[in-house]
Amino acid sequence: MNGEEPFYKKPRVIFLALIILASIAAIMPSYSNGVFHTNLKYGLDLEGGSWLQLQLQGAVAQVDADENKIIQTEFGRLLDDPSIKIDELTPASVTFTTSKETTKQTVDSFGFGASTVANGANGGTRITIQTSKSYVIQKYLENSLNAEIIPIPGNFIRYEIRKSVTESELNVILKSVDGKVIPPMREGVTEETRDLTKKILEDKLNTLGLKEIPIRAVGDNYLLIDLAGVDMTTARDIAAKPGKFEIRIQTNGNDTDHVLYGDQIISVGVPEKEKGGAWGVSFTLSDKGAAALRDAAIKYGAVTNPGAHYISMHLDENLIFSAPLAPELAKNIQSVPVKNLVSTTGLGDEGQTKAKELQIHLRAGALPVNVEVVGSGQVPAALGQKFKEQLAIAGIITLIAVAFIVYLRYKQPNIIIPMLATSFSEVIIILGFTVVVGFQLDLATLTGIIAVIGTGVDHLIIITDEVLAGGAMPPDKVYKSRLTKAFAIIFSAAATVLVAMSPLLIMGFGALKGFAVITIIGVLIGVFIARPAYAEIIQGMLVESSDKRFIDEE
Repeated sequence: MNGEEPFYKKPRVIFLALIILASIAAIMPSYSNGVFHTNLKYGLDLEGGSWLQLQLQGAVAQVDADENKIIQTEFGRLLDDPSIKIDELTPASVTFTTSKETTKQTVDSFGFGASTVANGANGGTRITIQTSKSYVIQKYLENSLNAEIIPIPGNFIRYEIRKSVTESELNVILKSVDGKVIPPMREGVTEETRDLTKKILEDKLNTLGLKEIPIRAVGDNYLLIDLAGVDMTTARDIAAKPGKFEIRIQTNGNDTDHVLYGDQIISVGVPEKEKGGAWGVSFTLSDKGAAALRDAAIKYGAVTNPGAHYISMHLDENLIFSAPLAPELAKNIQSVPVKNLVSTTGLGDEGQTKAKELQIHLRAGALPVNVEVVGSGQVPAALGQKFKEQLAIAGIITLIAVAFIVYLRYKQPNIIIPMLATSFSEVIIILGFTVVVGFQLDLATLTGIIAVIGTGVDHLIIITDEVLAGGAMPPDKVYKSRLTKAFAIIFSAAATVLVAMSPLLIMGFGALKGFAVITIIGVLIGVFIARPAYAEIIQGMLVESSDKRFIDEE
């Protein structure tokens, strides 16, 4: 033992010290103008701010309708021909005759399916569309409600209507095609749509500079948003900004027609100056989106007369951008769908500002459904500050209580000091971890840190009791044997905590999930970083205090 290097040169101790320094650097504590600053992020209950409850506007319903009447109604309207005649109907296709002359490209652009177009026997046009009854109903609902309709497979096909609609309103729409809603009809959306809406809202809010905004799902119909440090008026404005993004094309006069939704935008560039000095934002459409834009541009004449058929972008039906196709784009798009596009917003500072705003709307994509603020509340900043002070006091009291109990048990400073220092280092590392991953601290997570302190002290006492089980520091061989036994107990205890926290991590939300995350991270930090270093430190300090003289034990 005499030749051993000091404990502070041991790799595990050095590693712990480096992690602590890195954590402090991440937290970056500073004091200026009488205020203590850090990089720690606090949640609503510690920072103060506002919370909002959003209701997702949608419905899930099983409907039935007459496929023949839908084809007659829809193509009668689209082709301006009230005399549509159904010739043949199969599960995979429908054939009908119209007195109007039309083309395959025009029929395909209506979106009912791939078509075959031929001259009719008695004039007009004979059209065969590869489609199904469920898809025909879906397209009818989309056109009638001006909303996305998503079929939900199952024994009976149900439809998710991504718009607020009542059963009576839906029955009125279906009545003209001999259709009806088959009860029960459920208000709300599917779990997939709810999760997609939540993800897009998170991306949208974070793009606006509001980092790590917690959004919690409640059932299939509600989202709860905590906006720490944001007053109620601003919170409502922020919640109103994300919405349904849509690209439309000018048809006749001020009339426009739908082209695509924002979910067909797969990537967005940064605002840059284009040729001529104008600011612009580049974006890329999916294959489906590019095809939809091409078809609409050809159908309505935007390729030959761009100035009369502007392409417009709308957010919650509010116009946010409008411009004609560039001449070169109008020429190219006639032969092939163009996926890579640029929207120019003007010159100078104003053009740059508009480009940044447009980038936010494009990058966020489309909300699958509109949302409505149905509940709100506010936590005063003073109350949040009070909570922080109370938790800080609780943490200090915890460390003092631990120090007192450890003193009563061991009455040795060379045990008390390393034990408390190790516990405090775990807190520093946990806080550093929250900064690195952008985790917000709230009452539940800070309670988890206090719980980790208690668990950590238990483990440190196990180590200390095992290695001092004879009243004196044992020889190195015996020490390692006892330390192995101590860590076997610690790993078993840690595994129990991880198993206990796993259900909260997987199934919990909000405060419960935060508590579970911090507890699990704290236990892992303690077991793999702090405890091994403590074992090296306590050995070195006890060896020094006993003048490095030990009695052999078997």
